[in-house]
Amino acid sequence: MSPVVALITCLINAIVISGSPPIVLWHGMGDSCCNPLSLGSLIKFIKTQLPDSYILSLRIGSNIVEDTSNGFFMNANHQIDYACKLLNADTNLSQGYHAIGFSQGGQFLRAVAQRCPSPPMLNLISVGGQHQGVFGFPRCPGDNETICNYIRDLLHFGAYESFVQNHLVQAEYWHDPHKENTYRQASIFLADINQERTFNEAYKTNLLKIRNLILVKFLRDGMVTPSESEHFGFYEENNTTKIIPLRESSLYLKDLLGLKAMDEQSRIKFLESDTDHLQFTDQWFIDNIIPYLRD
Repeated sequence: MSPVVALITCLINAIVISGSPPIVLWHGMGDSCCNPLSLGSLIKFIKTQLPDSYILSLRIGSNIVEDTSNGFFMNANHQIDYACKLLNADTNLSQGYHAIGFSQGGQFLRAVAQRCPSPPMLNLISVGGQHQGVFGFPRCPGDNETICNYIRDLLHFGAYESFVQNHLVQAEYWHDPHKENTYRQASIFLADINQERTFNEAYKTNLLKIRNLILVKFLRDGMVTPSESEHFGFYEENNTTKIIPLRESSLYLKDLLGLKAMDEQSRIKFLESDTDHLQFTDQWFIDNIIPYLRD
């Protein structure tokens, strides 16, 4: 590397480090990286609060159409691999970044934290992420009703069939409390990142490296069933009338992911929005999320 190039690189890194850390976004089901009505608008809004921030909105695919489609039909593990390559290739992120995942993007970015510790993730903000999965598909986002009806048919056919698991994203975090053993054996994504198949020490070690885990639950959520999954809660086995909260779950009590240790250090923040799924206000975002993006 020539002295001139080295100097320019140092200056660029100094600029990035001197401002607020970079921010990485991952959209939810039926959305895309740059939809002007969702993340595209949010990026502009964040920049009104953090004018010098570098923001990367992950696009999984070569264009927006592929990105949207892949949110339904690209194996989640392959999506995580794809995202990790994007993050590693972006030199603006080399000193660390804050991550915000929306809906399924929340559990996807947690998988990134557990599997790809470099570049380092700082704060992980999960906005409506389903960390214990879902057991229901009540409503479809945007103009995707045809696709969603197809998904319902596949989930009804057999969420834990190998073909469905490998080709339908929503099946990969489908969690049937009446079929816990089948779920643990067949789930190729959620059961893995939640340490329910085999214990992976690296997952715990890597997740403990983040500063804070911010979990946002929507109190009037009409899309996520159960909404308590957004705070790592889920149904009791064979009982959909009772929710087991995070602190009473085996995942927490056995500290399989380091969540108990993080909680005891006040590094897990349980936030709420008294709205439907992802329907937060600008002021709510300023009050609750922006503070975790400043430093």
